[in-house]
Amino acid sequence: MTQSLRLSVLLLLLLLIAVVVAVVVGGGKVPAIIVFGDSTVDAGNNNVIHTVLKSNFRPYGRDFYDGIPTGRFSNGRVATDFISEAIGLKPIVPAYLDPDYTINDFAIGVSFASAGTGFDNATSDVLVCARDDPIIYIYIYIYILSWFNLWSIGRSQGVIPLWREVELFREYKRRLETAMGKKKAKRRLMEALYIVSIGTNDFMENYYTMPCRSAHFSIEQYEDLLIKLAGEFFTEIYQLGGRKISMTSLPPMGCLPMERVSMSGEACVEKYNLVARSFNAKLETLVMKLNSNLPGLRMVLTQVYDFLQNIIQNPDLYGYDNVEQGCCATGRFEMGYMCAEGNPFTCDDADKFVFWDAFHPSQKTNRIIAYHNINTSLIQFL
Repeated sequence: MTQSLRLSVLLLLLLLIAVVVAVVVGGGKVPAIIVFGDSTVDAGNNNVIHTVLKSNFRPYGRDFYDGIPTGRFSNGRVATDFISEAIGLKPIVPAYLDPDYTINDFAIGVSFASAGTGFDNATSDVLVCARDDPIIYIYIYIYILSWFNLWSIGRSQGVIPLWREVELFREYKRRLETAMGKKKAKRRLMEALYIVSIGTNDFMENYYTMPCRSAHFSIEQYEDLLIKLAGEFFTEIYQLGGRKISMTSLPPMGCLPMERVSMSGEACVEKYNLVARSFNAKLETLVMKLNSNLPGLRMVLTQVYDFLQNIIQNPDLYGYDNVEQGCCATGRFEMGYMCAEGNPFTCDDADKFVFWDAFHPSQKTNRIIAYHNINTSLIQFL
């Protein structure tokens, strides 16, 4: 066994031990996990809406249970699945719109997330904006989608905006009250762990790729707009019963394979990483403000920027061979339908890659990040 492999195995063992300790100490204080956000935590909601942003086909899900593509943008499970399992709940958090699950399943775990959405409502309709100012990625998408007879940009309503995720949550609350009674449902919602992972699309797809917002806002102004929208969202979740809330920070966006290839070839794009750090600092201030203003709220900012950056800068410590490309296809600009099963360049072992496609982490990375989050910011809820 090589030294790097021994180190990576030791690291994973330590993380697993810490997770077990957290669960034992926690004694079941978290009866449910409720998820909002984008493709990093979408468990398949986009499968049942009219959008081109889907991943319910192979090779997505090839390392999931029985190799089933569920609509998760990963070769397997996403971080919230691992968090749910680690805190003693079920091994997966189902999508709210998945007809195979009932309110009894959702009472333990549910995801309202939708791939492609953001804090900004305009982000969920970014393809509508693209129609007015097409760029190379959209042309590529059109070409690929035409092969599958899936062209729908001209009539697409986009993905589920964040306000709609909140409306679905309201509906979920009513169903929960019917199934459990209002008193038990209220307690369940107050004791549940809320995980929110969102924001990257607002910058990378809406602001920098399309002209919808950059023509009217400086980057600092747009950050402030998103912070305002985030504050309104979290306040609404609080009013609906949420008390234990984790907001996941932005990752080092400039190190995503798609951004590397579009801007610099191989190196991380520092301009994008600087924006991520700036926005994360504003999120930290927002979290402190909300905790002070909303009685009983216990909200944390779960910092993933530095940890993921460390993985990218020191891949040998975690058993990775490739940090610059995703496993799927060439791993440089593909995701969604461009990540097709027949592509001859898709790797054999996704565990060697930090990223699964050009935008999303591999299952292994999701697992490592989930354990890190549990043993840092989330442990206080257990």
